[in-house]
Amino acid sequence: MTEPSQTTSPSELSTGGGEPPPKNLFVGPHGLRPFWSLLLYLAIVLTPVMLFAVANHLSGEKALPGAKAAQYISPLTMAITEWLQFGFVFFATWIMSRIEDRSAFDYGLARTPRRLYWLLIGALLGLIFQSLLIVILWSTHHLVFAGVLLRPLSAVGYGFVWAIGFLGVGFFEEFLFRGYLQFGLTNCLAGLVRHVSPTSRHVEAIGFWSAAVLISFGFGFVHGLNPGESPIGLLCAGSAGLMFAFSLWRTGSLWWAIGLHAAWDWAQSFLFGVADSGGISTHRLLSTHPAGPAWLSGGATGPEGSIFVLLVMLCIVLIAAFTLPRTRTSFLAHSMDEETHLMPEVNSAEG
Repeated sequence: MTEPSQTTSPSELSTGGGEPPPKNLFVGPHGLRPFWSLLLYLAIVLTPVMLFAVANHLSGEKALPGAKAAQYISPLTMAITEWLQFGFVFFATWIMSRIEDRSAFDYGLARTPRRLYWLLIGALLGLIFQSLLIVILWSTHHLVFAGVLLRPLSAVGYGFVWAIGFLGVGFFEEFLFRGYLQFGLTNCLAGLVRHVSPTSRHVEAIGFWSAAVLISFGFGFVHGLNPGESPIGLLCAGSAGLMFAFSLWRTGSLWWAIGLHAAWDWAQSFLFGVADSGGISTHRLLSTHPAGPAWLSGGATGPEGSIFVLLVMLCIVLIAAFTLPRTRTSFLAHSMDEETHLMPEVNSAEG
């Protein structure tokens, strides 16, 4: 009696038996693995920074230009600079999106029908709560108004240009810190959690919030490079990063965060003319100066160095928790099965 023939699969032929094919350290079933994707993105984004540092070293410069130099920059130059920086970060993200077969807009700039609505809602909240912070400081005698610096027509013109510039700040900083960086680091940390605890049901949440905390502290560290920054100001910057991350987690997009970030900075720097991380903007509408202890007034840091800012930010978070829609999508690039671990072992084929 003839034995029935058995079909040998290509994977069995490649491994000489029933063993699965060896895992690749760099490429998984869905393309480049998250760890290497993140490293590639960082290499692209940080290359100009490294080139600038090398150029400074060769030219004899000892440090990057500080906030005191930045305060003399024109609103138009600032606007062009911020939008060019956003364009470069978007270009780097576009490169990664091609590699991962996704849209560059998937990383926080989802083209949803209500994106303009949430951008404007965020801007309105930024304007209202920056104004509330100023009122608190003024009513407690920790901020003094010294006068109006611009005539009405000039105020409209400069206010518009500053608005374009600070909208660029919102797009650049939010997309830099909570665009591909947030998504890529989330995938890396989620893969690590899945590798350690394969049965965990909270892989995405742990990965996202671990990444958000690390990035927010990094955001605070970047602010610490500004002359005049204070410990409360750094805490505020880190807390703001977590607040913006919460809006991303809740909605899956950065539109609300971009609007709030832009309007907060515009009201602070142009409308009320207070310091921002130690820097004072030219062509601002009002002239002000702090009064009293720095931990209450903010001192040279500005209102963001005041303890009152934490109370204001808590109010913003509470409003966000009750008003932002729960429409987020997955932040993981793939299904995070056993084939998408962060750093898989390369199995050797046994003959």
